[in-house]
Amino acid sequence: MTTKFYDRLSNDLTQLLENPVDYNVTIEVGEAPDNQIFEVHSYILQSRCPYFKKKFNEIPSIENNVKVLKIPNISVKVFNVIIKYIYGGTISLEKLETSIIFDLLISSLELDLDELVEHLQSHLITNNISWLKLNFAQVYQMSYQVKNFDIIQKFCYNIIAKHPDIIFESENFISLPEDALITIIKLDNLQLDEDKIWDYVIQWGKSKNPTLPANLNEWTSDNFVTLKTTLKNCLPYVRYFNISNERVLEKLYPYLQLFEPKLWLDINTRLIIPDKSISSTILPPREILITTLSNIITDEHALELSSWIDRKETTYTENNPYEFKLLVKGSRDGLDVKTIYNICDKVSNTIIITKVESTGEIIGGYNPLEINDGEDEWYSSQDSFVFSLKTENLKSSILSRVTDFDYAIRYYSGPSNPWLQFGNALNLGGDLKTKKSNCELFAYEKSIRSNSNRFSIEEFEVFKVSPKK
Repeated sequence: MTTKFYDRLSNDLTQLLENPVDYNVTIEVGEAPDNQIFEVHSYILQSRCPYFKKKFNEIPSIENNVKVLKIPNISVKVFNVIIKYIYGGTISLEKLETSIIFDLLISSLELDLDELVEHLQSHLITNNISWLKLNFAQVYQMSYQVKNFDIIQKFCYNIIAKHPDIIFESENFISLPEDALITIIKLDNLQLDEDKIWDYVIQWGKSKNPTLPANLNEWTSDNFVTLKTTLKNCLPYVRYFNISNERVLEKLYPYLQLFEPKLWLDINTRLIIPDKSISSTILPPREILITTLSNIITDEHALELSSWIDRKETTYTENNPYEFKLLVKGSRDGLDVKTIYNICDKVSNTIIITKVESTGEIIGGYNPLEINDGEDEWYSSQDSFVFSLKTENLKSSILSRVTDFDYAIRYYSGPSNPWLQFGNALNLGGDLKTKKSNCELFAYEKSIRSNSNRFSIEEFEVFKVSPKK
């Protein structure tokens, strides 16, 4: 049996770094005035780091047989971590900002420190998901440019598949390289309707040709040839045979000249005679996840609501920390505010979700207080909020937190015309199928609807929100 004294070895080598007896290399790191010179030993660096092994063979020794190396693109703070890892095989990340850890990852890759690259990727995925999402464009760009970032890359594609808006609705979308866009639209589990994917592909192609006319009716045959040439490598990955008849007419037909005649014939053949055989390749439908949480909101909506409850700067992307227990469904239990008081009396931490008739808006409110089936009274809260969730017609959700705490929540469960109010920002009254509810700006920071007209509700749900065990 072999006994290994790694701790003592690590400590002794670290001490050699702090007291560099017989050093034979100086490395100047960073740029003035924040630069620093490290005195190190070539035999340790060459044995631990392929980059230095190659580099030291390229540079000559100067006076006293000391080699001089400059690395201006790595900061002193980052190199301090790296050199301690090289000497002692240890690394401490707890006190480092996430941005520094990400810079450390990039520098470790440049220095061919494969072991450290893998460790830092795993650390970021495990401990710094919020930062990764907040800086997603930077992280994703790095992940597809670098082959060794397999763990980060897998994380990015998982996020994009579940939450495609994070890339398609970002300012950086049109600057995506072609190969990155193709990788995304090839994802089998991309949670987007196929006609929306088509829209984004067209948008990307147009952005590469800014001289194309804005009005499609003004396009010439040459304009279509230009766009077709730009998109020639992307178009094969759109799953045309999974687009509905209506969308084919609305979205594809205006761009008829982009299609090869045989493919266009097959698309129409499949729509008119579904069982007729065709020669074009039919890609399988995407694996769209079906949520069982609600008839109104998606799992993505629930993650967003949970992040607001926790006052997170970035939205949870997976592993929702809260359980949403459905207490009331209007279509099942009755579309009247009185139903909420009857079922949810003395229940705290509730979210009310409503779907507005005709417009499809999804609006609601979070109430941390106990619902009180009693007299007309205002209750104070610092944590309640109202919201309008992202839909096809609303690109970004709206969050509005309470500002006048004393008028956060109002309960009135009287026999006629009961009300439940979040200030005046969301007023739910009586029979919700009639036009009695409205939203006005009072006690909360912003409006969640574009107008204050009264509206009726076609469906509502109330959830009890509890931390998962």
